[in-house]
Amino acid sequence: GGGGEEEERGEEQQRAREDDDGSEHRQQAQTAAASTVAQKVAKTLTIGGDSGSDSALSQMAEREQKLKEEQQRKEDKEEAKRLLQAEKERKDLERRKEAEKEEKLLMEELANSKDVDNREHLNLVFIGHVDAGKSTIGGQILYLSGQVDQRVIEKYEREAKDKNRDSWYMAYIMDTSEEERAKGKTVEVGKAHFATEKKRYTVLDAPGHKNYVPNMIAGAAQADVGVLVIAARKGEFETGFEKGGQTREHAQLAKTLGVTKLVVVVNKMDDPSVKWDKKRFDEVYTKLIPFLKVCGYKEKDITFVPISGLKGTNVRDLVPKSECDWYTGKSFFDTLDDLEPMDRDPNAPFRMPVMDKYAEMGCMVMGKTESGACRVGQKVTLMPGRIDCKIEKLWQDEDDVSICKCGENVRMKLSGVDEKDIHPGMVLCPPNKLAFVTQEIECQLAIVELLEHKSIFSTGYNAVIHIHSVTEEIEVKKLVSEMDPKTRKPKESKCKFLKAGSIGVVRMTIAAPICVEKFSDVPQLGRFTLRDEGKTIAIGKVLRIKPKSEEIDNMSKTAGAAV
Repeated sequence: GGGGEEEERGEEQQRAREDDDGSEHRQQAQTAAASTVAQKVAKTLTIGGDSGSDSALSQMAEREQKLKEEQQRKEDKEEAKRLLQAEKERKDLERRKEAEKEEKLLMEELANSKDVDNREHLNLVFIGHVDAGKSTIGGQILYLSGQVDQRVIEKYEREAKDKNRDSWYMAYIMDTSEEERAKGKTVEVGKAHFATEKKRYTVLDAPGHKNYVPNMIAGAAQADVGVLVIAARKGEFETGFEKGGQTREHAQLAKTLGVTKLVVVVNKMDDPSVKWDKKRFDEVYTKLIPFLKVCGYKEKDITFVPISGLKGTNVRDLVPKSECDWYTGKSFFDTLDDLEPMDRDPNAPFRMPVMDKYAEMGCMVMGKTESGACRVGQKVTLMPGRIDCKIEKLWQDEDDVSICKCGENVRMKLSGVDEKDIHPGMVLCPPNKLAFVTQEIECQLAIVELLEHKSIFSTGYNAVIHIHSVTEEIEVKKLVSEMDPKTRKPKESKCKFLKAGSIGVVRMTIAAPICVEKFSDVPQLGRFTLRDEGKTIAIGKVLRIKPKSEEIDNMSKTAGAAV
């Protein structure tokens, strides 16, 4: 009767297990069916008879359990996500409120600060052919505005004589590195400051030599006014202006980089081959004007001034009639002073592209405040990467300041960030109004000239973009349309390629995420040049931005800026 006992035991266990499972919700019918199955199984496998029924049931129970757990996990996950979102929104709101409070403080401080020099500040970039005399004029300016004293000049004069470079001594003031002096060429963008009663100026002396054009871009990217230096000496103007000369490329570059006002300084008027001859001055004028118009300068934004950089004639003080009786304009300084003020909105969100960084008792960054203002103690965010940091100290042209307006060259000490994490081209902005980060832009592009072996600009073209302080590789993704040069409207036909001289709307992708703004919002962060194999092939401005990620997208929505 062993079999019978085992059957009973099997049934008991079955019942106990069912009670245990607490699964009363299973229909009775199922239970009955299961127990008959169990009995049959037990009969056929008298030994270890209940393991079969066991596994069938435990599998069902396990499945149930798994489903329940899965469901629970899902709910937990969603709850956590909700909490995270809420926390993020709360933090964002906090950041925004704090940033708005900071903004108010900043505006008040700007209005009341004794620290703010209300003379307009302009960055001048001297551009032109290699030996047109840019550095010499720069040196002369510093001397005439009392930034360099006579002794220093005499020292430089001696140095230049030792190297048989008599007329270069003025340039020595601007060209500070040995390499530059030995070559007599300016490599890095030299910087110098001077002021008149009306305005303050920083002179960026940009190199003119062909190999140094990227340096010239760095200089012009910070510039507000371009000073195009033309050498009037016989033959020199011509070489600077012919196909390979720099004068053309520089004037074009300057325009793209946002230098809207141009003072054309006709230098070396004292040269024996010129002797302040009006004919030569007019010849330079008539040859340059059409070209500058093609570059996009309006005639009202161009002023021609004849000078002698070496002797300082007509630089600060008007040229005496005894030396030049036909000139009725102003001296170079007066011309600059009377340029109409730059259009700068003090209430725009703060933007400062990082030009350079170094570690010195903390993390130091340098750049030009392209829009808005900033003050010591302000919390700012570095984009891309959204690194929050704080401005600990501010210097404006070497002076310690507590607040700084738009258009200034600034050094600042940041806390909360490691110098290793900062790269030139990153942009400092307020936490509630972040700069856009993107890897794809749509832009209006004017093709300047293409390389001989790549004479067609079409989808898949690769080049290097220079935008504010960023240099990155790009690829053309799509040619949207070509502009009809006469009507300035897009042509009807589909655009397959662009040639030198044509203008089009182009979509391109960038190798790494960078900060840009639409040209219409912040022109300084929305214009660029494209270079290929060391040649400027196109100039452009950003029309539309495809935001990089959800986070940035959210930020722009909450900041109330529609992209």
